[in-house]
Amino acid sequence: MVGTEKVQGKHVGMSSENKSGATTQTIAIIDFGSQYTMLIARRVRELNVYCEIFSPRVTREEFLRVNPQGIILSGGPSSVYDEGAPRLPKFILELDTPILGICYGMQILSYTLGGRVERAPHREFGPATVRVTNPVSLFTNLPLSQDVWMSHGDSVLALPPGFEKLAESDTCAFAAMANDARKIYALQFHPEVAHTPQGKNILRYFLYEICRCTGDWTPRAFIASSVEQIRERVGDARVLCALSGGVDSMVAATLIERAIGSQLTCVFIDHGLLRQDEAANVAALTEQIGIELVTVDARDYFLEKLRGVVDPEQKRKIIGAAFVAKFEETALSLFKLGKNSDETARNLGEHKFLAQGTLYPDVIESAAPLDAAQGRTHATAATIKTHHNVGGLPTTLPFQLLEPLRHLFKDEVRAVGEELGLPHNVVWRQPFPGPGLAVRVIGDITRERLEVLRAADAIVREEIERAAPDLDFRVWQYFAVLTPLQTVGVMGDERTYENVLAIRAVTSEDGMTADWARLPHALLARMSARIVNSVRGVNRVVYDITSKPPGTIEWE
Repeated sequence: MVGTEKVQGKHVGMSSENKSGATTQTIAIIDFGSQYTMLIARRVRELNVYCEIFSPRVTREEFLRVNPQGIILSGGPSSVYDEGAPRLPKFILELDTPILGICYGMQILSYTLGGRVERAPHREFGPATVRVTNPVSLFTNLPLSQDVWMSHGDSVLALPPGFEKLAESDTCAFAAMANDARKIYALQFHPEVAHTPQGKNILRYFLYEICRCTGDWTPRAFIASSVEQIRERVGDARVLCALSGGVDSMVAATLIERAIGSQLTCVFIDHGLLRQDEAANVAALTEQIGIELVTVDARDYFLEKLRGVVDPEQKRKIIGAAFVAKFEETALSLFKLGKNSDETARNLGEHKFLAQGTLYPDVIESAAPLDAAQGRTHATAATIKTHHNVGGLPTTLPFQLLEPLRHLFKDEVRAVGEELGLPHNVVWRQPFPGPGLAVRVIGDITRERLEVLRAADAIVREEIERAAPDLDFRVWQYFAVLTPLQTVGVMGDERTYENVLAIRAVTSEDGMTADWARLPHALLARMSARIVNSVRGVNRVVYDITSKPPGTIEWE
């Protein structure tokens, strides 16, 4: 059994995959629209078991490609009696695979298998206490009274045939049920949230005792299988890797370099949307870890493409297309060939792959297919924002995408980076969006506005990094946002009418959810004073106290 890697006090895991791309052990999560679905995935992976999320519309063929060891049905906002409410795929109950239903997952199981679900006389939203009436299976060796988190309007009022009651609450007659013969289990409460202290133990029992998982999702196993898969897929071709200097692209590049060595060409596109001194920092980082880097100065090109564009989705798509155009141009220039040369086409074909540090949250927020080549699709999510490296890429892409981290969360990427031996300052570098400051300059992007934001952002980062020895580590991300708003101010006894600048700082584990950071008031005061006094064009500073959800980490 592969040992668990411990990162910052948390157990983080990865997986091994066979040559077909299917993991040796996968838990399939059917997403019925719950706000907690991604949290279920995080909890499963923290227990060293790989999982993927599927839509209720998934086909049997798509679903069985991952050969699931177990199935989890998420919660959701619907009633089973709503018109158009998501249904349980018919083939799920035909499989000899353990099932765990959570909230709506319990209700849809009951409804489908002949139980009775009705609008609950007492709706439950928030903390509750359940009493374990039958301490077996999921509740083995757990307390008979447990604090849990409820969030439901419907309840199961009669169990389906063959099921037994496991737990109840004052307002919920059936808080848990089981059919051991069919290996089907269900909970009305949410074991994935922190407000259910025994939730992780319940999930652990389902994964290890019922599904018989062995915990093969570890950084070392992921690296070994990824190296093998990259070698097999790339063959003798060459790979252009889009390197930004962030942990995602650095880990992706290091992983690919380990697989194919000199067949990798790393390219850093300086698009003019970088933080202060960013280009120099990227060059230093790549030199530190021994990756050869080609730098392309495309500042004028990108700014011209973005001239007058204010819509954030359009910005992302323009940046995605501009990146591809510059990579194609770079591939040609590396061979010093003309565009009409037959040899050009041949050599561009050799550079047939474009590698990126795309992560699972990028895919989910863009509502993109998880693996278009295999037909595996993400759940029925709406597009929150198009990530330039996912939905922002043009359909005429002249490269095949190589995205070795596409199935990983951010903390898993960091675990892989540490296993690869990357320096601490690389692995724990603050995230920076691919579109750069384009998503932090709200409205029109000009050189002047970018310079204002760079100067203010540098102050924010400098003050947080020196405020306390570990504050920059405890805060997931921190930056400045230049708004298009102008307000009246008084500076030097004169009236000013200048920009409002926002400071954003959040805490998070994986970027999927985040809370605004409770920075010390004295620190906020220092940042505000320095920005207003030294950055021309800003006369007011505000602090963003919005969590994710309902907001996103970036403003655009």
